[in-house]
Amino acid sequence: MSRGGRELAETPGPGPVPHLQVGEWQDAYGLTAGITTRDREFDLGLFGPGRAASVLAHWSEFHQSFGSRFPDVVVSRQVHGTAIQFYETSPGGWQVTEGFDGHSTSTPGLLLAITVADCVPVYLAHPSSGAVCLLHAGWRGTAAGILEAGVSRMEELAGVAPDDIVMHCGVSICGSCYEVGPEVVRALTGRQSEGPETVDLRGELASRADRVGIRDITVSPWCSAHDADRFFSHRRSGGTDGRMVAFLGLPGS
Repeated sequence: MSRGGRELAETPGPGPVPHLQVGEWQDAYGLTAGITTRDREFDLGLFGPGRAASVLAHWSEFHQSFGSRFPDVVVSRQVHGTAIQFYETSPGGWQVTEGFDGHSTSTPGLLLAITVADCVPVYLAHPSSGAVCLLHAGWRGTAAGILEAGVSRMEELAGVAPDDIVMHCGVSICGSCYEVGPEVVRALTGRQSEGPETVDLRGELASRADRVGIRDITVSPWCSAHDADRFFSHRRSGGTDGRMVAFLGLPGS
């Protein structure tokens, strides 16, 4: 495996809700991992520019679609920070929290969810224990150490070393489409830049994971910006687009 991670493409998932799934995780680990798409303009952005009635109807459809395996779903208003909420038990139903950019649990039947439209959904799992963690990683969160915080939470939750953790960097903006200013380059790498550069955020996260000891790292080839027919993109739309939901969990019995 290269330092950047092995490529692993999400594929269309079953059911009425438009989504892609990480089929390899389903087959190998029994975990449900994936991301919704923009088909049918399936906007799930609770705090975005979408119409409230339409967004809430989509969330109801999302919850119902996964309800037989996941009666409970958690999501948060994200702030591009490093706070991760741990759920020892299911909160019951659909719960929206405030200020968390990550969620973790080992409880079957609880589906972790984050909203994305260019930022990287980072899926972490310890398959043998069922412990999972899902992170929302934009450049600010990445620079602040949300990946490292997620790995630490997994070590505490499952009592394992990083090389027992598997990681997938999901659908997000690709390096060719993500041009940033010198301040972002400096925050992510510590390197001074003379002007705008393109940054591969998934590659940066994979490198950080490699440095903390994760060995099984995969990276999606999909780009939220240039695969315009399939995904919402905040950058491509100038901030007017909807939001997808990335999700991860161990199905209940």
